Amino acid sequence: MFYDIQVTPPAIHVPTLLVHGGAWAIPADAAAAHQAGVRNALEVGYNLISSGASALDAVEAAVTVLEDDPTFDAGHGSFLTSDGHVQLDALLMDGGRMKAGGVACVERLRNPIQAARLVLERSAHVYFVGEGAERFAHSHGMALIDNAELVLDRERERLTQAKVREAAGLGDDTFSGLDTPLIPLLHDDKSPETAFPSHHDSSGAPGPSHLGTWESSNPTSSPGYASHDTVGAVALDACGNLAAATSTGGTLNKTPGRVGDSSLIGCGCYADNLSAAVSLTGWGEPIMKLVLGKWATDRVAAGTAPEIAAREAIAYLFNRLGGHGGIILLGPDGRFGLAHNTPAMAWGLATPAGLQTGLTA
Repeated sequence: MFYDIQVTPPAIHVPTLLVHGGAWAIPADAAAAHQAGVRNALEVGYNLISSGASALDAVEAAVTVLEDDPTFDAGHGSFLTSDGHVQLDALLMDGGRMKAGGVACVERLRNPIQAARLVLERSAHVYFVGEGAERFAHSHGMALIDNAELVLDRERERLTQAKVREAAGLGDDTFSGLDTPLIPLLHDDKSPETAFPSHHDSSGAPGPSHLGTWESSNPTSSPGYASHDTVGAVALDACGNLAAATSTGGTLNKTPGRVGDSSLIGCGCYADNLSAAVSLTGWGEPIMKLVLGKWATDRVAAGTAPEIAAREAIAYLFNRLGGHGGIILLGPDGRFGLAHNTPAMAWGLATPAGLQTGLTA
C-alpha cells in the first residue's frame, strides 16, 4: 500500500527589526542624533537578519550599536549613580528556545548586552549581577575596562546639578511626572525616570493622552530637559523566531545597586514565539510592578493586534500607576506596534521595504 504524503514547506517569514532609543522629552537639538543613532542600529542589525542571521543576532547587534552611541542612556554615556559611576543592566531573550540572559549593576563591561548573550548561551543560569556578572563575562572572553571609560563630562555635570538640587531640598524636575493625573487612580511611590513636562507645555498644548499618544503639535519643542533613556530592539527572522533585547544605564543620581525594569524578564523585555517580542523604556518602577512586557505579549497571544496591544499597555501603565514610557511590540506574523505617552520616543523599523525612523508613534 502506498500513501500520498504531502510535505508542507516551512513558512517563510519577512525579516523585521524594530528598535527604540528611549521615550522622553527629546529636545529639538538632539532629535537628529537620536534618529541617526537608531538608523545606525537598524542598518547593522538588519544587514544580519536579511542575510539569514537569527533574530537574536540582530537584536544583540542593534543594541550594541546603541550602547556605543553616547546619545543614549546605555553603555558609553550613561547616567551616573550617586557615587559617580556608571552601572549597566541588560537582558536578551530568544523567543524560539525560550532562553534568556541578563546582567545588572555591571561597571566594567563596555557592552552589557553581549554579556547577556553569554549568559543566555553559556550558563545554566539566567541572571548575574555586579562583580559576579563581570567575572562570568570575563571568563568567556569579554574584556574588563575601567569604569571611567564609560563616563562623559556631560554626565558629570548632570550629576553635579542633580546633587545641588538635592542638597537644596528641591525635587528632580528632569524626571517630573504630571502634576495631576488624567485619571486619578494610583500614583507610583517611586521617583520617575522619564523626562516629562507639566500638563501643558509653554504653548498651552495638552499633555499626554491616557491612550498612549502625545498630542502636542511639536513634541520636541519642550526646553530644559537634559535626559536620555533606555534602548531596545525586537526582531523576527526568516525562520519565524522572535527575539528581544533591552539595555540601560538607569536613572540619574540613582542609589548604587538599584535595578530597574530593563533587565527583568517580563518587565522591560520579553520574547516568546507563541505571543510576541517586546522592549519597554521609561519609568522603571511602575513597569516592574505591572510586569508590563508580559502583560503586552499576553494580549497579543489572546488575539489583540500588536498595534492595539502597544497602546493598551501604555494606557494601562498610566491609568494604573501614573507611569510614563514607551513600548515596541512585534508579533510572530510580523505585525508590530509602538506607543508612548512621553513627548517623543526615538524608534526605527527595518523590513524588506526599507528603513524608517521617527520620534513620535
